[in-house]
Amino acid sequence: MLVLLPPSEGKAASGRGAPVKLESLSLPALTEAREAVLGELVELCAGDEGKAREVLGLSEGLRNEVAKNVGLRTAGARPAGEIYTGVLYDALDLASLDTAAKRRAGRSLLVFSGLWGAVHVTDRIPSYRCSMGVKLPGLGALGAYWRGPMAAALPEAAGDGLVLDLRSSAYTAAWKPKGEVAGRTATVRVLHSQIVDGVEKRSVVSHFNKATKGRIVRSLLMAGAAPKDPAELVEALRDLGYVVEAEAPARAGRAWALDVVVREIH
Repeated sequence: MLVLLPPSEGKAASGRGAPVKLESLSLPALTEAREAVLGELVELCAGDEGKAREVLGLSEGLRNEVAKNVGLRTAGARPAGEIYTGVLYDALDLASLDTAAKRRAGRSLLVFSGLWGAVHVTDRIPSYRCSMGVKLPGLGALGAYWRGPMAAALPEAAGDGLVLDLRSSAYTAAWKPKGEVAGRTATVRVLHSQIVDGVEKRSVVSHFNKATKGRIVRSLLMAGAAPKDPAELVEALRDLGYVVEAEAPARAGRAWALDVVVREIH
């Protein structure tokens, strides 16, 4: 099982150890593209601060993020699972997983990134600021830039098993599973169910969507679940107590769309 996750806007501070080594990151086919993005991002942020903030979409209050990007090549690196924070990662709570679940997380969790393309949670990276929606002056829109490198690297990373795609829309632009891989891919939507005047009303949640997705991944890791395809994923989630509604896609080569229905949001 390969789980595709979005990053978080908020990130923990960089570490105090050795800086990032691009050649040591997983998905080595992305190394050249990573070097290109890293080089342009550092150059941009080392120049005119106002221009850098405009390109990165940063307010005056976030000007320190520009300085942080300037030092990316020398900043200490930490496992990506420690760098990414926010609602999904708080709910996932990698640090509190037992040893076996942490090993499963290291193998299966892949975080998409405007800077790195995609990294496993065990890959050591510094804290940075560069979303997939950024358009760098030289390389252009990062979502489009990463499509070629990702198309070469991700099918191999997906192997022949389930792909659980929990990314937000900005990050799906970088890689969309196709063909046979798409047929064993499942996306998840979280719906909040409420009874209003005796009638069930459902709504899509945003903030709590991230928390629920984090809990789903945590539940699968802790249970040691290893679904091989979307149908087995549906059964595994139901066994874990989730209310899941799903239908097989009408045509081959299409991803499954799963609805996870929650009555309480927290």
